Amino acid sequence: MSCDVFNKFKDKDGKFKKAIINDVKGILSLYEASFVSVHGEDILDEALAFTKPILESLLAMQSIPHHLAQHIRNALILPFHKGVPRVEARQYIYFYEEDESRNETLLEFAKLDFNRVQLLHKQELGELVRWWKDSNLPGKLPYARDRIVELYFWACSIQFEPHFALLRLMVTKYLSMISLSDDTYDAYASMEEINAFTDAFERWNIGAVDQLPDYMKDLYKAFLHLFEETSNIGSKEGRSYCAYYTREEFKELLRAYRMEAQWFNDGYVPMFGEYLPNGATSSSYGVIAAVSFIGMEKFAGFKEYEWLKADPKIANASKIIGRLLNDIVSHKDEQKRGDCASSVECYTKEYGVTEEKAVEEILKICGDAWKDINEECMRPTSVSRPILECLLNLGRVSELVYKFDDAYTNPSSLKDKVISLYLEPLTL
Repeated sequence: MSCDVFNKFKDKDGKFKKAIINDVKGILSLYEASFVSVHGEDILDEALAFTKPILESLLAMQSIPHHLAQHIRNALILPFHKGVPRVEARQYIYFYEEDESRNETLLEFAKLDFNRVQLLHKQELGELVRWWKDSNLPGKLPYARDRIVELYFWACSIQFEPHFALLRLMVTKYLSMISLSDDTYDAYASMEEINAFTDAFERWNIGAVDQLPDYMKDLYKAFLHLFEETSNIGSKEGRSYCAYYTREEFKELLRAYRMEAQWFNDGYVPMFGEYLPNGATSSSYGVIAAVSFIGMEKFAGFKEYEWLKADPKIANASKIIGRLLNDIVSHKDEQKRGDCASSVECYTKEYGVTEEKAVEEILKICGDAWKDINEECMRPTSVSRPILECLLNLGRVSELVYKFDDAYTNPSSLKDKVISLYLEPLTL
């Protein structure tokens, strides 16, 4: 559908009609629609500039129903299109429950469905917590973050439907390995140890473990076990290539981590254009997408893995969003801890601007990346919709987790979301 349909809301001078200001729900809908824009759709950019101040003034006047005001407040913080579907569903049920025009049968069905899926998610989370404890990796690597619940939230954000249970289980397990690797490379290992581990991973055989320090041996063996599990799953489905493609993505990730460690070790601040391609890889979203395909037997075959390997526009865009939003909220703390320069420092140095200006420009890059994602989701493609949704939802979870701070490093920011999604059923 062409964005020209929005011209009916404009007057003869090309400005949005003042008469629509009184339609609060209409203004909210127009605001939400503006985030589904693609490159060249200026009218939707104009719609955002028109609707946002109106919604902000409506909140300030406190003249609209409480549930609608809360709906607007949430939309201004994070619009529906950029929100995590499961989180948005829970919030919308609350808003709909307060709406006088609600359909009681539809509301009850929505609550029953939400609670039914929540029970499944609780079972999966319990299984993963047991797996994590049995691995004893937090005890063997005490310097690393212990965030299995938050990692499951991330996996659930990619695909929450019951038939994608294997996807969520495998993504959570691999996310735990990504987190352990990130913390090892960032905060604990020497440059010599980082090189040894990266080289051992490249060779990929049990004999490579002999050249590693003891704590890295535990990490390497955990990788071997997880990839063996992946290989077994793929072989049963006639998709033995799943483990190969996932391992190749992980090699790319560790190379990117090593590059960042080398930059820090050398005291080198790269140009923004040099930093971003490596940073997109270190977002880990290439690995996460490849792992997601393990749990999508009906949708992801050899062709889809080759498609992902070519780094299509939607994949690169989700990686850029993940990397840059993470940098914006975490770069100050990372610099205090001792980490390589982030995109903010690189942009500031290269263009000679303030930190505030750098953040402003980086957010524009994220906005362009969202338009890339929207374009890829709207036009004909060689892969199925669920494949695209995985990459779309990686962008969405980045927007949520990195909205105000790094909610993975500081998990208290996600506490309310975790409770509402996995612990508290909806009241019938």
